[in-house]
Amino acid sequence: MKIFRSEFLNNYSTYTFSFAEYAISESNGDISEIYSKGFLPFTANTSINFPVFYLARSIRIDTLRFKDSSENRRVDRKSGLTNVQISKIPIEKFDIDDKQFLDFCLNYAEERFSGNSMSKERFQYILRCGIATDIFEFKTNDRLLGYVLTVLNDDTLHYWFSFFDYALLESFPIGKWMMWKMIKWGKDNGIDYIYLGTAYGKKALYKIRDFKALEYFDGNSWNDDIKQLKQLCKRDEDKKDNDFFKSLDDPNNYLESILKKQ
Repeated sequence: MKIFRSEFLNNYSTYTFSFAEYAISESNGDISEIYSKGFLPFTANTSINFPVFYLARSIRIDTLRFKDSSENRRVDRKSGLTNVQISKIPIEKFDIDDKQFLDFCLNYAEERFSGNSMSKERFQYILRCGIATDIFEFKTNDRLLGYVLTVLNDDTLHYWFSFFDYALLESFPIGKWMMWKMIKWGKDNGIDYIYLGTAYGKKALYKIRDFKALEYFDGNSWNDDIKQLKQLCKRDEDKKDNDFFKSLDDPNNYLESILKKQ
């Protein structure tokens, strides 16, 4: 992997100069390292011909510590689903041009994604950019429930994008249920960490509340202080004059904790 930084905002009055950080994958063998350093796939620019990842407040589940929560079990009971089949299909063996598949996913995206953020062009780019490895298909009694697009190897699973029958939302939160089923699949199949994307804003709180053994990348290391993560999410929409370090009442305690981790 290669890391590069791109200059962003600056505020000379507070000596705050920010750089966005990215990684380029050089082979399939560096994917686990890229995710472990807090990076996630960047696909907003469909003209990029390289597997680029961006650094963010990403979150993951440590499967060694993971246990079902009461909320997980409640949602499963509420689903009323039986005979659920979860099929893992390598992307190179999946017909990504199948009209039924494309229509299902794009109809979901049009209904659920904000600001047309998942156009047909971008979705096809994501399917072909070389980062996704497997598509999980959820069915029950011959009814298609949904798909999950993943990045998967021996120890890492990234739950990247999900698409589901949103009519089922009237009876139970199928999105949370599919995420839970994928975490359990990963644990059962010896995956060390399940990456669940980013945690920004109040809309991310459901992931934080509902899944045990969760930790987040704080810019330096993986942190399991869930109380602090909730506070960060709640203040994301506030106007900030300083970065997190400069806003601390006691920066010395923070610096001491950083030194202890290194």
